[in-house]
Amino acid sequence: MSTTTSTERAKLGYGLREDEGEDFWLFGALVTIKTSAEDTGGRYCLLDVEAPAGVGSPWHSHRDEDEWFYVREGAFELYVGDAHLTLTAGGFAFGPQGVPHTFFGGPAGGKMFVGCGAKFEGLLRDIAEPAPQHALPPPPEGPPDMAVLLPLADKWAYDFLGPPGPPPGT
Repeated sequence: MSTTTSTERAKLGYGLREDEGEDFWLFGALVTIKTSAEDTGGRYCLLDVEAPAGVGSPWHSHRDEDEWFYVREGAFELYVGDAHLTLTAGGFAFGPQGVPHTFFGGPAGGKMFVGCGAKFEGLLRDIAEPAPQHALPPPPEGPPDMAVLLPLADKWAYDFLGPPGPPPGT
């Protein structure tokens, strides 16, 4: 079941089940907005990300927003700057603004909460596909078209530095 956010909902407070929120397919992962920029007056958003093994974000940095990651099921590989982290359920990582980072699902994939500034939600809405159901998308047919993504990332103060997966040169 998918619900959309609304200003009234945020004023009154709300709760969501695991399968509720606004769903998107992004780079082969299911991304569910749990708390939106609209809910928080443009301050931040909270996302629930489910990624199969090896699927995740491009190597990127945020010019003016931090990002944090809390693994709730399975495992994720994260790179934050020069650090390589393997996190399982209960593991946490922080990516400060300006520090390149990426993540991808571990051997059996995983689920994690991702918190970031509200600009990421704008980028998500520009580059992701609204999911027709709360389920993982079909596997990507290839890497994303960086020529299309770069100007959209720039619009939201993000810099894509490489394709999804480990950082270049690792």
